[in-house]
Amino acid sequence: MVHGHDLPLTIARIQFAFTVGVHIIFPAFSIGLSVFLTFLEGMWLKTNDDRYLNLFKYWLKVFSIVFGMGVVSGIVMAYEFGTNWAGFSAKAGPITGVLLSYEVMTAFFMEAGFLGVMLFGLNRVGRRMHYFATCAVTTGTLISMTWILASNSWMQTPQGYVIDPKTGHFLPHDWLAIIFNPSFPYRITHMGLAAMLSVAFTVAAAGAWHLLKARKNGTQADSTIRLMFSLSLWMIVVTAPLQIIAGDMHGLNTLKYQPAKIAAMEGDWTSETRAPELLFGIPNMKTEHTDYAIGIPLLGSFILTHDINGKVPGLKDYPADQRAPAPIVFFSFRIMIALGGLMLLCGLWSLWLRRRQRLFDHPLFLRVILAMAPAGFLALLCGWVTTEVGRQPWTVYGLLRTKDSASPLALSSLSFSMLFFVAVYLFVFGSGLLMLIRLLRAAPEAADNASDDIMILGSHHHTVSQNKDAS
Repeated sequence: MVHGHDLPLTIARIQFAFTVGVHIIFPAFSIGLSVFLTFLEGMWLKTNDDRYLNLFKYWLKVFSIVFGMGVVSGIVMAYEFGTNWAGFSAKAGPITGVLLSYEVMTAFFMEAGFLGVMLFGLNRVGRRMHYFATCAVTTGTLISMTWILASNSWMQTPQGYVIDPKTGHFLPHDWLAIIFNPSFPYRITHMGLAAMLSVAFTVAAAGAWHLLKARKNGTQADSTIRLMFSLSLWMIVVTAPLQIIAGDMHGLNTLKYQPAKIAAMEGDWTSETRAPELLFGIPNMKTEHTDYAIGIPLLGSFILTHDINGKVPGLKDYPADQRAPAPIVFFSFRIMIALGGLMLLCGLWSLWLRRRQRLFDHPLFLRVILAMAPAGFLALLCGWVTTEVGRQPWTVYGLLRTKDSASPLALSSLSFSMLFFVAVYLFVFGSGLLMLIRLLRAAPEAADNASDDIMILGSHHHTVSQNKDAS
């Protein structure tokens, strides 16, 4: 139950969770899609196969929308740090503020400098110059991810700092230790693979939709569509098992540095060796017990420690006011794992169908891939919830509590801004999603007869002028 004096803090947390939950989808989409675009354009330059060029133009339109929505949604969070989380900004700002400034000065400037060439320059600059611009934008998205995850990872596993005894502010002592903190290598790998896997399923779903449409019309899908579908499934085959390996390594790191989070993820209340793996249960924070638990003996210790005799931490090892809300973390983690397993199965299924030469004409497989379109992003969001909620009650793990990070805001102002954000986000990003769906409903080969100007957003005036001339 939330007490009255805790309600402003709760709303501030929900508001930030909502805004960052919407925002995180777009950078992940941009990261994965930029890598895919770089591959497509590189293959076009190498093979001179126009199918790669058509796919590049097709997904470039999507990238332009996603990138723009990512920038807009990210600006809101910068304001929230100052308005709702002044305590955090004041105390941790000397470190996190600098890292985020590096992101703007390096990644964002690089992206902004070459994005125009990438979007509008295909018919205006040389092929190699345009490919350089595409590579620069992709590099910018990866650098951006690096700085943001360095900042967030430091909040999870802080090191390289000193605390000012007068102000309580965190001051940088060793920047290399701050950036390359213990969880950073695992988190950046996990996030990068999640971005590529999410985009792979989006691309695969678009291909499946067009293949099913052609099947319904009694025709054969264009070779460009089949190439897109095949490439996306190869991407799934490669990234899905790598993501599971990276997740396992990340779990070992979390067990070492954030054992209380692991206890919440597993729903374990007492530390024990030879622990079972709970497939289902409902962690009860009041009774300190996981109700209706269904588990597999020994598997918990084996997964977490790679030893059936390994010791697994329990929530009772930590004071009640230092425990994360176990039910949220428990279920978000399991949803993420279930989706990851389904994505791996889809990759293996595709290999079997490819071997039997039925990859493009198996209706059940195509429908499953279409239904799995949001799976990567849903898994990413569940992973983010597991990571961030599992860190509670801390913003800087073990050092700065969430309640001490918040601004002293009135309930009325927080409630109004929360409702305003929800309404605006639903309208703006709902409209963006509908626009993306409309773009993806068009077949990639339609790009053959379109000019570079018409295909890119912001060319509406040029299109209207052409229509007037034609009439």
